[in-house]
Amino acid sequence: MKIVFMGTPEFALPSLKALDVHHDVVCVVTNPDKPKGRGGKVTSPCTKVYAESKGIDVLQPESVKAKEFYDALTSYGADVFVTCAYGKILPESIISIPKFGCINIHASLLPKYRGAAPLWHCIIDGEKETGITTMMTDVGMDTGDILLAREIDIPVDMTMGELHDVLAELGSVVIIETIDKLMDGTLKRIPQNHDEATYAPMVTRETGRIDFKKSALDVHNLVRGTNPFPGSYCFVDGKKLKIWKTALVDMDVEDARPGEVVEIDQTGALVKAGLGVVRIIEVQGENAKRMHVWDYNNGHPMPPGTILN
Repeated sequence: MKIVFMGTPEFALPSLKALDVHHDVVCVVTNPDKPKGRGGKVTSPCTKVYAESKGIDVLQPESVKAKEFYDALTSYGADVFVTCAYGKILPESIISIPKFGCINIHASLLPKYRGAAPLWHCIIDGEKETGITTMMTDVGMDTGDILLAREIDIPVDMTMGELHDVLAELGSVVIIETIDKLMDGTLKRIPQNHDEATYAPMVTRETGRIDFKKSALDVHNLVRGTNPFPGSYCFVDGKKLKIWKTALVDMDVEDARPGEVVEIDQTGALVKAGLGVVRIIEVQGENAKRMHVWDYNNGHPMPPGTILN
């Protein structure tokens, strides 16, 4: 089957590779190259790098509404478009080009967590399961008919980065199954229940600000849900402290304030939350490397009574 693939970040790469092995990917559409890192070096998306290594045409439109983009896509005569974290909402004029329409690979169990950041929000919210949904793309934000959905469990200590990698690989499996069913005529469309929809807006650096007035579980979920990006943080004596790893503790302390260090040793720092206590294990100070909180404490003492806010 002739496919135009639209995707930009690392999450999209396993699906692109799988489609390239099993079908005829005639073009890859991705976002324009952009400066990256402190040096500002202009870098190509990984999907573009892969496509060029395989001799696949690449399009990087500034606007998906441009006539030139429409004409270029039409010229490929694709049977279906596949999108995966492309980063732009396609107009009806583009969606309607291929014979079988446009199929999107979404990193949640729709209709829950529509939007740009389902990987982050499902962990921050403490969900116990999530998955991959393939769906027909329409002009709304992840509102099209569901095609296939595959579920996985989310372990209590899984980070967003770990979930990203698991779902990226699962997406590559589900999209091949979806295309196979499309080809043999067994693919069924299931309308979404829009009343059950929830949303996952873009995360920012401010998303990672820890509020120790919340429960220990909420703090733990925020830390793992923002790892590795944008990262969670608090302030100690006016200095920013990134929190990279925490653990839940089956205890509480009555005579301590939220954010107060109640104990610190080689196993971590026990910090009072609004409900319960969270163990902080790995941190990163300003202009420093990630390290165990006990090692950090040796150079920046955080004795019991220290307040994190």
